[in-house]
Amino acid sequence: MEEELKCPVCGSLFREPIILPCSHNVCLPCARTIAVQTPETEQHLPPLLHPRGPAPTAAAAPGPGAAAGSSACLDSECAAGGGGGDHADKLSLHSETDSGYGSYTPSLKSPNGVRVLPLVPAPPGAAAAAAPRGAGPASSSLTCPQCHRSASLDQRGLRGFQRNRLLEAIVQRYQQGRAAAAAKCQLCDRNPPEPAAVLCEQCEVLYCAACQLRCHPARGPFAKHRLAPPGSGGGGKGAGGGRKLPTCAEHDLENYSMYCVSCRSPVCYQCLEEGKHGKHDVKALGAMWKQHKAQLSQALNGVSDKAKEAKEFLVQLKNLLQQIQENGLDYEACLVAQCDALVDALTRQKAKLLTKVTKEREHKLKVVWDQINHCTLKLRQSTGLMEYCLEVIKENDPSGFLQISDALIKRVQVSQEQWVKGALEPKVSAEFDLTLDSEPLLQSIHQLDFIQMKFPVTVPPVPLLQLEKCCTRNNSVTLAWRMPPLSHNPVEGYILELDDGDGGQFREVYVGKETLCTIDGLHFNSTYNARVKAFNSSGVGPYSKTVILQTSDVAWFTFDPSSAHRDIVLSNDNQTATCNSYDDRVVLGTAAFSKGVHYWELHVDRYDNHPDPAFGIARINVVKDMMLGKDDKAWAMYVDNNRSWFMHCNSHTNRTEGGVSKGATVGVLLDLNKHNLTFYINGQQQGPPAFENVEGVFMPALSLNRNVQVTLHTGLEVPQCVKQPKLPNN
Repeated sequence: MEEELKCPVCGSLFREPIILPCSHNVCLPCARTIAVQTPETEQHLPPLLHPRGPAPTAAAAPGPGAAAGSSACLDSECAAGGGGGDHADKLSLHSETDSGYGSYTPSLKSPNGVRVLPLVPAPPGAAAAAAPRGAGPASSSLTCPQCHRSASLDQRGLRGFQRNRLLEAIVQRYQQGRAAAAAKCQLCDRNPPEPAAVLCEQCEVLYCAACQLRCHPARGPFAKHRLAPPGSGGGGKGAGGGRKLPTCAEHDLENYSMYCVSCRSPVCYQCLEEGKHGKHDVKALGAMWKQHKAQLSQALNGVSDKAKEAKEFLVQLKNLLQQIQENGLDYEACLVAQCDALVDALTRQKAKLLTKVTKEREHKLKVVWDQINHCTLKLRQSTGLMEYCLEVIKENDPSGFLQISDALIKRVQVSQEQWVKGALEPKVSAEFDLTLDSEPLLQSIHQLDFIQMKFPVTVPPVPLLQLEKCCTRNNSVTLAWRMPPLSHNPVEGYILELDDGDGGQFREVYVGKETLCTIDGLHFNSTYNARVKAFNSSGVGPYSKTVILQTSDVAWFTFDPSSAHRDIVLSNDNQTATCNSYDDRVVLGTAAFSKGVHYWELHVDRYDNHPDPAFGIARINVVKDMMLGKDDKAWAMYVDNNRSWFMHCNSHTNRTEGGVSKGATVGVLLDLNKHNLTFYINGQQQGPPAFENVEGVFMPALSLNRNVQVTLHTGLEVPQCVKQPKLPNN
């Protein structure tokens, strides 16, 4: 509350607060500071651009303008000294050498950040000396430091503004309460002293409860001492005498007794008799006081409710802080565990790969060593054979040489053949054929996102059906749903399922991203069950709760302007149909029927020159530029002023006496339970049931020309009592 009790100019608690016309408050000393004097000839200039004339000499005699200049001080407390007191000296920002527009009054900034213009009082006689010839007296204005609205001051100056006595009393109580809270016992030997509980007005000493019982008992010489709460300022006269009733600002001897509704201010009886409030709307002060207190209490109740919601919201936010902290730690642990698992898996895989490399290396080494040993053995044998052959060649005994030469030559040839092509080539290479492709894994690691780690993609949760938005209208139902709050799993779409209205199996009626869906063309007077589920890349989530929807018992519909022939003219909210052509044109209804019993009537508003309007049912793709019933998409009864016929596929049957005229009513009864169609004229069945074995989806239909006007009536109950039909003429 302390911010409400601070002046927007000085930033301190209000001192003698006054109420500005804009309903804001300001201290009276601060109001003197921010008031601005403006000569009438300069009122068109902004406050910062007012010219300043040279300071008058000391010998300047105060002429008639001096009186006007003295009134510029705006209040008797600062006007008594002629405008040159200490207050004016402290506020004057003029230099002795200022003249003309050479300098401007700087703006000041209050502790609350509000920029204000200081009052610059003129020296005595300056207004008269500086004002040009013919200039009027100076006017005064005050700009609100909060809303910057300017208010002109009259001859009373700041006394023309009302004192906010209520705010002043609240500030005083607040100061007393703050002083009482800070007051300490003056006799305590404790350090720090205990808070004061009472103040003895005679002793002028503050006591805590213990010290008061010990040092100031309520007996003996202290029995007549008055004990008051600390910070009460001693009580005394104010405590016993009560609050003084406020008096009228214009009539000091009169108390406020009435409230002027026009001026929104309290007035006295003399103000009504003599003042400007005589012709205003006034009411009793007590009644308006109670009324405004009730209005304020009501407004406070609204603010209190919002404050309660704000407190609950703050509690929710604080709980959210704790949850965020806990969840952050959990997710950090989860992240570390998952990364450690990845590292462990990579370590195990590294061990497997190292094992493969070791095996490959050992295999290669074994092959090479085997080849070395084999080649060494053969080399040794070949070398021995060569040395032996050389020794044989050295012998000079031809017969001995020839005895062994054939066998020796064969051995050398066999030895040579042992060194075939490839025998002196290594069987294995020094290169390893194992290639590790780590690029995909590196890319996966680089693409590893914290969001993926924080919210792993799983199937979506259960959608929540918004029952307040689910509704039925005629034979259509509208369903709405949403995902639960704080659901982080992505949703790619939804699947809405509906049964057949007869307790049968569910079937998909919508797949998409929308959360609102309307299904048309359902059966009337049927109960449907609906459910929805969400899906994403991970799969399909669970079903929502099942909602039960009941379609209308009877059909309410109008003529359909979107599918009607262009010569058809609709009015009366699409319930009345006429035609611009002499040829027959077709118009359909907005409802479609595939199940149940339905009845509607058409009132003949105009019937000229004996035309043949046709009434009945049709498919959505019926031909619309000829009489209803001439193609295979319509089943109708066309009628003139004397008789009627049933027609389908241009086949005329069951001529029946009795026609229509202006004011007649034609009824159409479509019974899809028995699969037949029956017509009525003026409440009497016209002929036998017109058509049997009608199955499928049908829409109400009508064909007419410019000589007929028809009005549609829907939402009717099925006729219970049917009159005997007329006998058809063969």
